[in-house]
Amino acid sequence: MRSLTVALDARSYPIHIGAGLLARPDLIHAHLKAPLAAIVSNEIVAPLYLADVSRGLREKGVRLTEIVLPDGEAQKNWQTLNRIYDALLDNRCERATTIIALGGGVIGDLAGFAAATYQRGVPFIQLPTTLLAQVDSSVGGKTGINHPLGKNMIGAFHQPRLVLADTDTLITLPDRELCAGLAEVIKYGLIRDPVFFDWIESNIDKLLARDTEALIYAIERSCANKAEIVAQDERESGVRALLNLGHTFGHAIEAGLGFGNWLHGEAVAAGTVMAAELSRRLGWLSDDEFARTSALLQRAGLPTQGPALGAGRYLELMALDKKVASGKMRLVLLRKIGGGVISAEASVADVRAAIEACCNG
Repeated sequence: MRSLTVALDARSYPIHIGAGLLARPDLIHAHLKAPLAAIVSNEIVAPLYLADVSRGLREKGVRLTEIVLPDGEAQKNWQTLNRIYDALLDNRCERATTIIALGGGVIGDLAGFAAATYQRGVPFIQLPTTLLAQVDSSVGGKTGINHPLGKNMIGAFHQPRLVLADTDTLITLPDRELCAGLAEVIKYGLIRDPVFFDWIESNIDKLLARDTEALIYAIERSCANKAEIVAQDERESGVRALLNLGHTFGHAIEAGLGFGNWLHGEAVAAGTVMAAELSRRLGWLSDDEFARTSALLQRAGLPTQGPALGAGRYLELMALDKKVASGKMRLVLLRKIGGGVISAEASVADVRAAIEACCNG
């Protein structure tokens, strides 16, 4: 087991990474406020892992509520969130009840938002079961739901007490989901860790083959990068926005196509190429660095062209992004591989040209 800490003073918490960790109820039990918990999962993950996790906690005397939701990004809405509240209230869950998210990013965001708001805030633990959740969404305390006009537009910051990333869960992960998670792994190399980017280029085949040691290293290095950023800027008032490389374009893809048609990581990958293309047009990213970025995403089995929504529709949806400030679009761009910047320098014409260069049709 490898362990890291997200350093947030009294609200600091550990990230444990390794194989077989869901079979270690002691790791979870140590972070419960009381012997009360509600596990939130979905119809795909629950049949695989819920019974074992519940059994281990019950053997330690924990009174549990199990909440199983429909699967998919399209479920990340008020209606599904209310199903969590209904179950918590029906089972008379108290303020000392810890909500445990067992699943991917959607479950983590829904359960986390429920934890942030139920009885004005209850404890929260993340048990991420997808690569994307293990390297990104489970760490940092962002929770929320989607609105038809924009992704993650309604939510709250609510830090977990523990993140437990069991790499054994990646064995059952569909190939498409594994590839989607690699988009976020590659992101860390692009924005701040060029040595890691080089490592990913050399080890992408091992990651795709689910080599355990390669996956553990990639998860640990990704979490270490994110933990450093979150410790500096918990609520995204500055440097944390760098974690959104490709996301402004990507969220437009997700909203424009309808949530769930493209996986989040797929949309981020295509959005990252758009951001790299825009960076090249601004004279920051070299042709060689752009080619390396696009080639690595392609080798990871990810799309490097966005859907043909039309540049006007992209811009309309991007204008709703949370990083817009004083009416100006702030984008995460690249001055070099490993050199992410937050910039409002790009003109609308440049953004439009980058989108058009990186879309199908």
